[in-house]
Amino acid sequence: IKSPDTGPYLTTAISLPSAETELFFDVEVDPMRDFCYLHGFVERTTGDNSTERYVPFFADSVNPEEEQHAFSEAWQYIADHQPCVVYYYSKYERTIWRKLQSRYPDVCSKDDIEQMFDPNQSVDLYFDVIKKATEWPTRDHSIKTLAKFLGFTWRDTHPSGAASIEWFDRWVRTGDTAVKQRILDYNEDDCVATRVVLDRIRDIVLASP
Repeated sequence: IKSPDTGPYLTTAISLPSAETELFFDVEVDPMRDFCYLHGFVERTTGDNSTERYVPFFADSVNPEEEQHAFSEAWQYIADHQPCVVYYYSKYERTIWRKLQSRYPDVCSKDDIEQMFDPNQSVDLYFDVIKKATEWPTRDHSIKTLAKFLGFTWRDTHPSGAASIEWFDRWVRTGDTAVKQRILDYNEDDCVATRVVLDRIRDIVLASP
């Protein structure tokens, strides 16, 4: 039985890909509209947090042309930053991008998507690392739970994917730029939270015998 102050630890050896450029990736989707409205990235160079910058691709209208444009811009952004390693949290991003590729095949091919999500250059931090190779003294392994356990704080007082969807609906109806910024801030914080969890895992790996 682990005591409450027990930190996370490895249950099996892991090896993470490395590259000078790391991209921490998170999408936002409105399931009621079946619409992917935001692809967000936090870019970091040489593991230096001072180099971090947030790069969002936001669909400014709810129509296929804007959804395709945001997807295309996000795809080109990753292509322009090769070689890099992409980190995301759960299979959701891959599922959504496969769906978008099928919807907009002019952007990229099925093979392009599979190559991008190849484990040698993209890491599903939740399924491939957290669940398979670590133990945490927390109730669950959600990104919110783990990052908060490590001391990270979201800027919004009630951050959640459901809240982001509600904010997006409000932005669609009102065009309020403050609401859009709230969505962007939340998405950026999710990306940074992924980086926080990755860095702790790397610390554990380095400390392991």
